[in-house]
Amino acid sequence: MTANHPVPLPSPEIIDPSMWVDEAIWGHRLHDEQSPWMVFLEFLNVFQYELEKGRAFEEPNGFNTLKYQAAQRLYLRNILFNNPHIAEVRAEVAHNDNRWDEWLKRMKKSATGIAQPDFAYLRERFHTFDDFADVIALVRSSSIEVDSNKRWTSKFVFPFGKHCLYEDLDNKASSNDRRFFGRTGEMLYLMCCRARSKKELLAALVQSIKKADPTWDRIVRTLQPAEDDSPSRDRANAFLPYGTNNGFDDLAEDWLAILRLNIAGFDVFPHLVNLAGLHVVKYQLSVSRQWIGLDTPPSFVCEVVAPRKTLVREVSCELYQENNLLPAQAVEAYLARIEASSEWKQALTEHGSFEKCRSILREAVRWGEDDDYSGSSNPESLFAELRRSAMKRHRQHVANIHRNYGREIGLVSKRGTVKLRYAPNDSLLKTLLLANVEKRMELNDFLAKLMTRYGIVFGDREAENVLTKGDFDKKAFRANSRRLEQRLGSLGVLKRLSDACAYVVNPYCQEAK
Repeated sequence: MTANHPVPLPSPEIIDPSMWVDEAIWGHRLHDEQSPWMVFLEFLNVFQYELEKGRAFEEPNGFNTLKYQAAQRLYLRNILFNNPHIAEVRAEVAHNDNRWDEWLKRMKKSATGIAQPDFAYLRERFHTFDDFADVIALVRSSSIEVDSNKRWTSKFVFPFGKHCLYEDLDNKASSNDRRFFGRTGEMLYLMCCRARSKKELLAALVQSIKKADPTWDRIVRTLQPAEDDSPSRDRANAFLPYGTNNGFDDLAEDWLAILRLNIAGFDVFPHLVNLAGLHVVKYQLSVSRQWIGLDTPPSFVCEVVAPRKTLVREVSCELYQENNLLPAQAVEAYLARIEASSEWKQALTEHGSFEKCRSILREAVRWGEDDDYSGSSNPESLFAELRRSAMKRHRQHVANIHRNYGREIGLVSKRGTVKLRYAPNDSLLKTLLLANVEKRMELNDFLAKLMTRYGIVFGDREAENVLTKGDFDKKAFRANSRRLEQRLGSLGVLKRLSDACAYVVNPYCQEAK
């Protein structure tokens, strides 16, 4: 069972949601519109700031006291993502000097979020306007989610270095927005702060930053004026409810395993993103199971896609649905615990029970003020409205984490069927191998480790431990593991030495070659 050590709720004056239920269970906050890549970018913003302050992965003032500033880099963002003029000027204006004059004039009028925009510094940094335009096109092509239709203030350059990091902003580029930087990256940072191997992880991340090619970061820096750090005000109030959790330790160990490999340049980032998304999903489901009284970790029966429907697919679909309901059940259990408390039962028997019950809810979940409730003045109606409001709010975002993050990292899929189920793609399979195979490992041992570490099930031995006899079919799961073997072979990470001996190998370890 995952160890959880709860920490105190934050004081009422710093809680910004109108209800503190999802946050009390999982933290402030899990947000489904923030993709795993956005989670990682937000994490990097926090990490870079805290690293420069000399306190990375520490909470020197106690749990949940994180305060940091994120850059806004409005010159860079206007140039990259709010700049239709560059193509227009190249097409309409003939000579180099005229192109610069026309583009600078147009940008001065259209730049957003900058009080007195002046882009003249760029003219001195590029030989020609065409060179400048080519660099812009190149940097744009490296952007995260480059083909998305997000507003320009929510588009992000690849994190080549500190000069590429900035926060999400609203439509007017006037203040930060919590739509795509919804604090899940702050939670991820706090998870690392509370992991046992945080010092080793810090050293590995710093080393990764040092060995990265600085060329791209210098190019991006060239697009910004010297004074355009434009830091935001302090970002605070991140909240993670548990001081320790086995999931925090597993996340740090997986990231460490990846960072210690000889992976070139920034190719390490997609693996860190996959693992971040996987561990956030696992954290949500693990905590949910604890709240509803289940002492076993979550399981993910994974199908390796077959040409026809198999029993493994049916089981995977059913287990996906069961896991998808766990967070809502956790909310119900959290509320039921309040309703069953001696304090609530005592209040029901006293004079003025309605006001006393309302006071209990204000204290427990920060809900029950006049603007939150306008129903009948009896405790039963009050609690029924709390339950309805809490479930409605939960369904808007937190309930979608398992599905959305699962699909983003390649764990959840509809391939070959109309139902969602666990069917890992090649990218996630490779990430799991790199994080768990130091040099080489016998295939059956690899499958056993995936089960032990993540609850991921492919083969018959693991399935027998987590499924009931009615769901377990040895033949079907053996066929599933054979398909996995073929997939790993096609990826070049499996070697069969004999009919009875197959090994998975880590291609980034010289000894495994």
